[in-house]
Amino acid sequence: MFKNVLSILLFSLLLIYGCSTTPTKTDSVRPVKLYKTESLGRINKDFAGMSVAEEIAELAFRVSGQLILLDIEDGRSVDKGFLIARLDPRDFQYKEDAARSVMVSAKARFERMGRLLKHQAVSTQDFEIAQTQYEESKSAFENAQGALEDTRLYAPFSGNIEKTYMNNYQRATAGEPVVRLVSPRTAKVRFTMPDNSLSLLSLPDMKLSVAFDNYPDVLFSAYLHEYVSSSSDATGIPVTIILDDSRVNNGKYKITPGMSCNINMKIENKSREGMTAVPVNAIYSPAAGGTMVWVCDADGVVRTQSVELGDIFGSDMVTVKSGLAPDTEVVSAGVYRLSEGEKVKVLK
Repeated sequence: MFKNVLSILLFSLLLIYGCSTTPTKTDSVRPVKLYKTESLGRINKDFAGMSVAEEIAELAFRVSGQLILLDIEDGRSVDKGFLIARLDPRDFQYKEDAARSVMVSAKARFERMGRLLKHQAVSTQDFEIAQTQYEESKSAFENAQGALEDTRLYAPFSGNIEKTYMNNYQRATAGEPVVRLVSPRTAKVRFTMPDNSLSLLSLPDMKLSVAFDNYPDVLFSAYLHEYVSSSSDATGIPVTIILDDSRVNNGKYKITPGMSCNINMKIENKSREGMTAVPVNAIYSPAAGGTMVWVCDADGVVRTQSVELGDIFGSDMVTVKSGLAPDTEVVSAGVYRLSEGEKVKVLK
């Protein structure tokens, strides 16, 4: 009996203890992405790049057939109009001859029906039928003639054979690349910018210069040609610039595809001296009023900083006239979920 009572008391104590104990709460650290501000008045950045071909083409036949001529090797220079490859033309020649014969016959009948129509010896309907047959046979002949011409593959521009994909006497399928032809000289340079620097391309007074490893002591001026506005795989923004230098145009310096180089970007604008910029998503406007950003210190603690905004530029950037110094790290997203003095985890 005593043992039963003791067991009940122990069970009751354990039950009470278990109910009164609450799980320990684990404080979670909020992850954030940061943006490092830059001066809009004076910017000096370098990027690694490479010259790329202005013209590049994967040459292929428009018709299928067996190669009977492909006597060319990688690296060979060819002029515009050079015969690069040829297919066996016999089947195409036969089809052209047959189509020509049908067309000649249809044309003769059409002309005869026209003369008879003038004397009202045939009906207008018979004349129109003959006319249609002639036009169809003429179209078929032109198609056959074009197919025969397409058995020859010519260089559309002067350049170098970068790669040969086929061997002689191999069967070539229409649209299948035979060779890759690239222009031998270029003024086009391509490099990659970090996503957070894309806004710089929208700033006025931007000056670009290029120094090639082959000519380390020579600076070539350049201008912005094109760039992609977003990066789907977060690997950076591809940017293309064009050398705008008479020494390249007159051939004093030979720039060929594949030459590595350094691109320097300078922006000096005294009217924007002391200004910075942040992503639009970094702006925090609390219910109490004011315009702020969340500044993150070296210890990963955030605090609000009042700012004066200017104009919006690029796709998602806004100018900060005052309140924020260059090289300051601000939270670039999720600003309405933060609290003053909160510890955060910086995402790389």
